[in-house]
Amino acid sequence: MKRIYFPVLVLVMAIVLLQLLILVLDMNFLLTQITMSLYYTIVIVGLCMLMGYAGQISMGHAGFFAIGAYTQAFLVTVNLGPADISGFPGFLKSAGLLIARSTPSGEILSFSPWIAFVAVIIITVFFALDLGIPILRLKGHYLAMATLAFGIMIYTFVLAVDFLGMADGIAGIPPFQMFPGIALSGDMSARIPNYYIAAVVLIIVVTVAVNIINSRVGRALKAIHGNQLAAESLGINASRYKLGIFVFSAVTAAVAGAMLAHYNGSIGPSEATINKSVRFVSLVAVGGMDSIWGVVGMGFCLQFISLRGVFGSFDEAFFALILVITMLFLPRGIIRVEYFKSLVAWIRRLLKK
Repeated sequence: MKRIYFPVLVLVMAIVLLQLLILVLDMNFLLTQITMSLYYTIVIVGLCMLMGYAGQISMGHAGFFAIGAYTQAFLVTVNLGPADISGFPGFLKSAGLLIARSTPSGEILSFSPWIAFVAVIIITVFFALDLGIPILRLKGHYLAMATLAFGIMIYTFVLAVDFLGMADGIAGIPPFQMFPGIALSGDMSARIPNYYIAAVVLIIVVTVAVNIINSRVGRALKAIHGNQLAAESLGINASRYKLGIFVFSAVTAAVAGAMLAHYNGSIGPSEATINKSVRFVSLVAVGGMDSIWGVVGMGFCLQFISLRGVFGSFDEAFFALILVITMLFLPRGIIRVEYFKSLVAWIRRLLKK
């Protein structure tokens, strides 16, 4: 096994050990917040790739998260007619593209979660390209303002459009039957399978990110981040690489949103707020913008603390405080190998005295 995959193996072991520890302590109720934290960590990993390696800041990633969640929720709950309809819709039903689901008014047809999931990826790629091609020419605070405007537009749209539920959002999202006997849902009796579904998706995203970082693409991104003009003088197509990572980070956010919508069984406009985008950026900064493992560790832990409501109404203030402290004293993030090496060296010097 290559050395670059050793941390991935450690992550897999940590995920399994965490679940076993919860099982031994009989604290399965924690799996709900832990699973949600894993989905948010997926978003943060994608954003880490964009900020830490491509050197581009996005203040609108909650918008992509909402695109994935709302698209998935709408397509799997939309009423396409009665379940016993014939003709072309009946053919689509027999092909598995449409599924019947029960409602208070009877059985109706909606899109299959798999079809909705593919639609989420296609629509997200379209939005990411449509947004990324013009705005990635911008730099610094201009880019931040442009992505912020995108996030505001998405939030305003989901809050104002009737078929997306407006302020109430979309509820009654059915389970996502991923494999025979394995469904993504908020069913309390399926907490452990749902935990591993989220964990597997996170492992896949992290593995892809690690491969990108240690490939020719990753080296090009580091060169662009260091000095874009110098990188372009060496023949690196900076625009293409930055756009590719922007699309990758957008798709990871949308995929996490789509899956979390099924897990929660509902989606509301609170998932598209600017505060959510700022939260994602803060977690990347605290974990270390160019440290995938720091982002995974800190992002998961802090998001879990937030979901548990440890700080109550001071939750946002806590995140603001920890971000300020990080920027002042640990601008490269809290979890870094060199920090631990320095700590070990300091302890050794202390013991020799």
